[in-house]
Amino acid sequence: MNTSIRVRFAPSPTGPLHIGGVRTALFNYLFAKKNGGTFVLRVEDTDQKRFMHGAEDYIVNALNWCNIPFDEGPGKDGGYGPYKQSERKHLYKKYVDLLIETNKAYYAFDTAEALDEERKNHEAKGKTFIYNWHNRTRGRLVNSLVLSEKEVASKIANGDDYVVRFLGPQDETLELTDLIRGSIKIDTNTLDDKVLFKSDGMPTYHLANVVDDYLMKITHVIRGEEWLPSLALHQLLYNAFGWEIPQFAHLPLILKPTGKGKLSKRDGDKLGFPVFPLNWEDPSSHSVSQGFKESGYFSEAVVNFLVFLGWNPGTEQELFSLSELIEVFDLKNVNKAGARFDPEKTKWFNHQYMQKATSESLSKTFINSRPELKSLDPGYIELVVDHIKERASFPSEFWGLSHYFFNAPGNYAEAALKKAWKEHSKDLMVQLISVLETADDSSVESLQASIKGWITKNEIGFGKIMMPLRVALVGALEGVDVFDIIYLIGKSEAIKRIQSLIDRH
Repeated sequence: MNTSIRVRFAPSPTGPLHIGGVRTALFNYLFAKKNGGTFVLRVEDTDQKRFMHGAEDYIVNALNWCNIPFDEGPGKDGGYGPYKQSERKHLYKKYVDLLIETNKAYYAFDTAEALDEERKNHEAKGKTFIYNWHNRTRGRLVNSLVLSEKEVASKIANGDDYVVRFLGPQDETLELTDLIRGSIKIDTNTLDDKVLFKSDGMPTYHLANVVDDYLMKITHVIRGEEWLPSLALHQLLYNAFGWEIPQFAHLPLILKPTGKGKLSKRDGDKLGFPVFPLNWEDPSSHSVSQGFKESGYFSEAVVNFLVFLGWNPGTEQELFSLSELIEVFDLKNVNKAGARFDPEKTKWFNHQYMQKATSESLSKTFINSRPELKSLDPGYIELVVDHIKERASFPSEFWGLSHYFFNAPGNYAEAALKKAWKEHSKDLMVQLISVLETADDSSVESLQASIKGWITKNEIGFGKIMMPLRVALVGALEGVDVFDIIYLIGKSEAIKRIQSLIDRH
């Protein structure tokens, strides 16, 4: 195994971590663990205007809940820190100066108003304004390529605002390689001279990102497709510094359930599913966006469905533990096309993991969600959960599926009564009570033998007994097997419920 492999997940703490970000972190984690490498968390918090209090803790908590913790990052120094860009500000000026000295970058003093005027002039002629080779030394643009050294020094000394722009090459074909998308060719004439640095001492994302990846010895950059347009500039920056270029892999977008457009928080709000791993409370509005955890999803299920958004193992297997995923994960099996988010499939995954969970652990979750259960025998609740969990996808569904194990019906579903209760039903239920009173209730099987034996002996149609019996026990034509219900609630409670239905009708 190559222990020198280093990958990073570099989110911005501008809000909660979307599942698209979690998926990026997961693919980085799996790639690192598969190859005996290191998974680094770097917090890109240079955009202080959009910084949101609590977002950084949220990112760490989300990764930990998903069981994909970082090896290096804030609080876990591996010798390449600090791991917050706001604490690395002092590093970037040196690299900007190096680019200027080697004529790979230049100062630009254009005001926002002047640039806006240029854009409007171009639009009026049906063109798009791009700051690059075709206009950087012509017309009204003010930069160190047209000013003398003395003029540039004077402007900087006077405190004039400036930016440092990358000097993009002209008339070249740039060949890029992506581990997922293969070879990409870019005409450098179409690229603009991106801003790398501002006079307030802050780098832009592009410069900070490349410098940090270099200094942290990142070998593979695995990130979302939205960064693909930045790949050309990033490769040019590596070339300009004379640094070895890491291998890039751009993951496909996660699409809306319709398959059209990128999945957003609004889609989740509109269709009623979470798009964040954990609950997030907006610090300004205090509105809460529900997370997968609080919606009753198992973290293993979230990891399992996320990995299938853009990757597939090349086999029919759908359920994977984290250790199995590490073993089989390969970037070669990541798709180029966007991956459609299917809320029903996420529920299916959760259902599968719920069946794998022990009834004991699920019953604890159930008890914690219903205060009235805390005084009951935990062993009884565990038996109830064992009977109903197969019908549920979330623990939140347990009460709706099991209420009749704890409470006698207060009323009866009208449609169920109409279907189940006929003229002969009262007499048959009175007879059933007599049968139950003497029935052997030491097991479900003995109860079943007693009641079914009586039905068969008297040549009564099964439906004539089972349907009104179910309504008496549950209040509706639903629920688990009636013999399981009688066995668990007890013979005397079952008789009470049957009598109650007889008395009301």
